[in-house]
Amino acid sequence: MSHPPAATMGSDHHLIDEDRMHILQVFEEEVVPRLIRMDAKIGNLNCEFAGEKYRNWVIEFRTNRSGFEIVDFEYDEHSRQIQMPTQPFVQPLNDNV
Repeated sequence: MSHPPAATMGSDHHLIDEDRMHILQVFEEEVVPRLIRMDAKIGNLNCEFAGEKYRNWVIEFRTNRSGFEIVDFEYDEHSRQIQMPTQPFVQPLNDNV
């Protein structure tokens, strides 16, 4: 028996197209630069970065030719946001050493 995708299950657990577009926009503007600094390739991330109303949503992302793409949305009432670094993990080498 097949189940509908998590993003469309139940009336309380549904993202409309505008919600998906908002999450995608914030993901591209604010999250992708941090993922690049972290050298991320694939993963899952809580959507609270897009606002409190998305705190129970999780995206699955992966790299593609032009950067990153969201490949799935999943509702998870136990999911929580993590703090992502705003600065690079490694400091640049000083040429004077």
